[in-house]
Amino acid sequence: MNLNFLSKLCALTIIIIATLTSPIKASQSIKDQYPNSMLYSKPVEVIPNVWSAIGTSGPPLYDNAGHNNNLSFIVTGDGVIVINGGASYLLAKALHDEIKKITKQPVKLIINENGQGHAMLGNSYWAEQNVPILAHKDAKAEFKERGYDSLSHHQKVIKERAEGTKVHLPTETFEDKKTITMGAYTIEVINFGPAHSPGDVSVWLPKQKLIITGDMAFHERLLAIFPETEVSSWIESWDKMEKLNPVYVIPGHGHPTNLDQVRRYTKDYLVFLKGKVKKLIDEGGTLQQSYDIDQSAYAHLDTFKELAKKNAGRLFEQLEFE
Repeated sequence: MNLNFLSKLCALTIIIIATLTSPIKASQSIKDQYPNSMLYSKPVEVIPNVWSAIGTSGPPLYDNAGHNNNLSFIVTGDGVIVINGGASYLLAKALHDEIKKITKQPVKLIINENGQGHAMLGNSYWAEQNVPILAHKDAKAEFKERGYDSLSHHQKVIKERAEGTKVHLPTETFEDKKTITMGAYTIEVINFGPAHSPGDVSVWLPKQKLIITGDMAFHERLLAIFPETEVSSWIESWDKMEKLNPVYVIPGHGHPTNLDQVRRYTKDYLVFLKGKVKKLIDEGGTLQQSYDIDQSAYAHLDTFKELAKKNAGRLFEQLEFE
């Protein structure tokens, strides 16, 4: 039995164990899976020393305290690195409370995966703890421009659960790649290029073959195409990421999985929808007709009803003049 087969077998076993210790599939119909905490779900250990608190696969709501993305952390032996500041001050505090139950090591770094509110609004808590906050330069610019709008929206949705939350920008930025060595871990924070939103980054652990993709990858909910999303560039950025050939994948939303699964519901979906929209445009179709493109192959994903037609329309507007 060769070592490559054993490595893949071990990887599959750990992913199966991780899914058995948490719900097999995320579901936006479940309001809260961890009622004793502001977190939507209790952190699970994906591989040794790498943990993630999985958010709801639906939109941010009062019942889930805005926790609709994954809040991950690495216990390095010389401190903890947290990936995502969280959607509020109290949500970040709740994550910190769970970290303290797991290790006595202090949190030494926060990494914001992009400039969206669910990645950065919790920075206000971490700043009070004097923890440095790292993000891509474009993510910082995005949050600087839209952070107060995001805060206002969260305050309306989660009400008193937004108490203490302020707009706090990252304290350090980078452009292409930032390598960090802490304890027993070397991690690479990488921007593969334009993707879901400005300043998307992934956290790569080369020795462990694990990638925390951020919002580059989806599989339990339908991805969103925003007005600022560059679909063609996202496909190119994806190909750069895939060259790493990760064994373990913690996506921005949804449970830990593997590369084949996130490719099926991210790159393959983008290629499928781009092909359908381009064909419609080539045949002289209209924006209104794009809303009727058959996306039923993805109808089992959460947020399908909320996003499918919007995705087609926004992609039509992009490709119409490409």
